[in-house]
Amino acid sequence: CSRPQRVCLCPFLPVLPLKVSSCLYIIQHPAEESRVLRTVPLLAACLPPDKCKILVGRRFNEDRYPELATVCRNPNTLILYPGAEATNLEDMAVTSSSPSVMIIIDGTWSQAKDIFYKNSLFRLPKQVQLKPSISSQYVIRTQPTNTCLSTLECAAVALSIMEKNKSIQETILHPLQALCSFQLQHGAQIHHSKEHLLKNGLYDKPMPKNKRKLRRMELLVNNVKI
Repeated sequence: CSRPQRVCLCPFLPVLPLKVSSCLYIIQHPAEESRVLRTVPLLAACLPPDKCKILVGRRFNEDRYPELATVCRNPNTLILYPGAEATNLEDMAVTSSSPSVMIIIDGTWSQAKDIFYKNSLFRLPKQVQLKPSISSQYVIRTQPTNTCLSTLECAAVALSIMEKNKSIQETILHPLQALCSFQLQHGAQIHHSKEHLLKNGLYDKPMPKNKRKLRRMELLVNNVKI
């Protein structure tokens, strides 16, 4: 797990990398590299190196990333990014039997949005999303809404759907659960989502002056999908 021995999570990782036919490309915003409690290293430790490839950056073009460009043009490639144009992965997986490649953007929601919309390559794959059926277990980091998931959780759910194997999700989530448990035992606090804080009058930060950001917070309170 590449963590110091006293906070080692290796006992919670699979003894051998999971055997999966699907491949993940994690597009990681540079700011995520410096986060101590990031989840992508745990995800990578659960999978074979050739099934979890991590590319760090903000801008991706065909000249600098020819392999990624080829992947994006493959008809079996999916990109996990919610929105009006996205198809539910659960529905698509019912009719698909071929191994897939999935692109997942790793960063805050604003960073992910910036990467998605400013890189034309990422509009080539089929856009998919996950049904909001579970709440995040990554309770040591604040999420925008109750159903927003960390990169590791998204990958765990997506792989279990694509591989039609529920145990994959449980195996990948195991080290995340251990990480959160350890942090909470050593002084960390549970971070409720911004949605939860706003609805229960617990949001203690100044409200934004930017009208667009203020409108987004109003939508969260009123259960309007953003």
